[in-house]
Amino acid sequence: MGMSVTISAATEQDAEQIFRLQYLCFQSEAALYGNYRIDPLVQTLDSVRDEVVSDCVFVARLGEEVVGSVRGRVTEDGAASIGKLCVHPRLQGHGIGARLLRAAESALAEERGATRFRLFTGHRSEGNLRLYRRVGYETVGTSEGADGVPMIVLEKAAGSYAATA
Repeated sequence: MGMSVTISAATEQDAEQIFRLQYLCFQSEAALYGNYRIDPLVQTLDSVRDEVVSDCVFVARLGEEVVGSVRGRVTEDGAASIGKLCVHPRLQGHGIGARLLRAAESALAEERGATRFRLFTGHRSEGNLRLYRRVGYETVGTSEGADGVPMIVLEKAAGSYAATA
């Protein structure tokens, strides 16, 4: 393959690829819960476009192709909510998700003043939970998604990076 995956801020031109990638990536998540109405699958292209413009959105690219993405925004309490992390199924397991997370965390802390980061993931999403714990997130509670899926809430303080990348 020889081409390296680069991480950069998303532009409006990326919205359509992010939209399609998200739809592909979250099929397995939907299957895990037997729920195909989860937010990443019902989100509209216009809504993705709005998020790219207003939120902190990063993409992983392999050449011209968007193969990963993540979104974050700072909420009222100084915490940044990070979500919709996805990596193309054929490129999973190469650390791209961790790199996307790190890019989002840095930008949210440095440009938008986040003091801590918060993630929500489905209670059965073992792969996600493993990644988040490995990069320093700790479970702080549970909540129920709008779609009825029980979510695990994880947080970490800004500036507390796990020793291992």
